[in-house]
Amino acid sequence: MTTRRTVLAGLAATATLSSAPARARGWRPALIAGTYAAKGGAGLYRLPAAGRGWRVGAADPALRDASFGVSRGSMRYLVRESAGGRMIATDRDGKILVDLPSGGDDPCHVAIDPAGRLLAVANYSSGTVAIYPLAAGIPQPPVVRQHRGTGPRADRQGGPHAHWVGFTPDNRFLHSVDLGADAIFAYPLASGEIGEPMVAWRAPAGAGPRHLAYHPALPVAYCVTELANTLVTLDAQFDGTLTSRATTSLLPAGWQGRSQAAHIAIDRAGRRLYASNRGHDSIAMFDLAEDGSATLAGHVPCGGDWPRFFLLLEDTGQLLVANERSGEVAVFALTRDGALRPTPVRLAVPGVVFLDRA
Repeated sequence: MTTRRTVLAGLAATATLSSAPARARGWRPALIAGTYAAKGGAGLYRLPAAGRGWRVGAADPALRDASFGVSRGSMRYLVRESAGGRMIATDRDGKILVDLPSGGDDPCHVAIDPAGRLLAVANYSSGTVAIYPLAAGIPQPPVVRQHRGTGPRADRQGGPHAHWVGFTPDNRFLHSVDLGADAIFAYPLASGEIGEPMVAWRAPAGAGPRHLAYHPALPVAYCVTELANTLVTLDAQFDGTLTSRATTSLLPAGWQGRSQAAHIAIDRAGRRLYASNRGHDSIAMFDLAEDGSATLAGHVPCGGDWPRFFLLLEDTGQLLVANERSGEVAVFALTRDGALRPTPVRLAVPGVVFLDRA
């Protein structure tokens, strides 16, 4: 009998989802899953659609330690998280087309600008950002910029640690969230030159900002802080700076224990925001008002251990959580009002750290 803790192991393992909304019972995309080798991952896994779910397919060992990736058109861009990191461009079948230095150590995030002309990579351990011009989708040698700054947490903030990069919706700025420097940096793009980073926002000392998400319709952004475990609502200014509006805990009131915030995503309608808590092992859900204000709506257990990443699949009515330490992908049904319903479905993917459409 299948239970909530059932692990569907092996290359032929297949997950089904009988409790999903009706829109999840038709088409669904094939997926890929990046993994850490030190946690047992064999490379970049393919998760082909199978029936009403997915099965765990073969892993490509040439794409080990792919900790994040994005796709555009026929191209996919992955970062290999290691000392002397790599930025790897492939086609949708996984054929490696370009393998370049990432511009630093332990790259952990990558983004493409809305026009498809630039690619940016955040290098965590070196605190650098690499910006690659794209020529017909192919990355060219990058411009590399160094962040500077520290925070009061000597164990985590002894130097800059670039953790996230993203282009503003109007494509006028590149933002980079730096956990070590307690700051979000901005790079103006209008001149066509990549200058030195300017401070767009200073986080509270020791907060350790990690990831950012832009509201789909409003000049508002939301930052999750890894060390303070908060969601900070920020108003975006025309000059690329961000100003604090409100701060809300990502954890339940009165909860005691160690936790680290991780990923954040907003639905297309801009009405619901999700963030993952590693340690508390939950997905926090926020309602977003018409002015972008965020109100905590509740928490759902993540279905595993250490939810580093989750993938929002609104077209199929699902949210998939990459639980790194338990080595499994947990599948949730996403209701039409944005609520999450746990399902018993688990996909065994050792060391899973990110998911994307194939």
